[in-house]
Amino acid sequence: MFITLLRLIKTTFQRIVRSPYHVIAATFVLFLSFFVTAAFVLIMLGSNVILKHFESKPQVTAFFKDDTNLAQVEELKKVLSNTGYLANAKYVSKEEALKIYKEQNKDEPILLEMVTADMLPASLEVFATDIKYLPNLAEILTKENSVEEVIYQKDIVSNLTNWTNTIRNLGVIVIAFLFVTSLLITLVVIGLNISVYKDEIEIMRLVGASSSYIRIPFIFEGMLYGVLGAGLAVSTIWLLLGYLEPVIKELFSGIPLLPVSNDLMLLILGGEALTGVLLGFISAVIATWKYLKV
Repeated sequence: MFITLLRLIKTTFQRIVRSPYHVIAATFVLFLSFFVTAAFVLIMLGSNVILKHFESKPQVTAFFKDDTNLAQVEELKKVLSNTGYLANAKYVSKEEALKIYKEQNKDEPILLEMVTADMLPASLEVFATDIKYLPNLAEILTKENSVEEVIYQKDIVSNLTNWTNTIRNLGVIVIAFLFVTSLLITLVVIGLNISVYKDEIEIMRLVGASSSYIRIPFIFEGMLYGVLGAGLAVSTIWLLLGYLEPVIKELFSGIPLLPVSNDLMLLILGGEALTGVLLGFISAVIATWKYLKV
């Protein structure tokens, strides 16, 4: 049994070596499919990290007038809490605002000159239980006499959510199209290989080879295409991430997008390799059933 399996694997590799262009065609199409799939997976995970980053920031910030006291702040917090929309509210004093300002501009000493706590406003950082309640909380804060200015990032979070949903839906459509195309191309390539080796197959029939013995090398071939395509795709993504890491970190400064963990990349590789094996198996089974009459 083991010797027979080794002989079948050897036959598979011999045929692959003799048909390099077929191998390149099938592997390249599968490579594209798995490359796009891995890219979309990483983009989706990155989008979720960016979304959580912005959701963790103050969703509404109210800046107080200089004469506002703590009693007024506490009263305002009670008003917000009574709405049922408030998840959390954090008061930032002038002194704390100065510390934050110094931390954010520690690499720009010229910006720190002549800046004192009295020059910065105290503020209230407000988090809503749901994004949809942000306008309600912002309206209450805007009407408060002690509040000088209100800013909130409803548009940022909403736009990110919309973009994430759009990317997810587009990704599903594109990936489905590419995998169907890959299945068909692999099927055609294996069908061509069957026609190339028709004389060899006929000889195998005459010497009494079983149907499974004739079919299995083509099935192994399809599965190998899938593994090669997945491996090359994930390796390329991995190299690209390493090359683009400085650019991505600069564009998304302060957001922990990179580095991508090795465990995640290995998980993607394993998932795509299994998918490639399944895709190649299905293609090969259909091709041998359609073109190989044994």
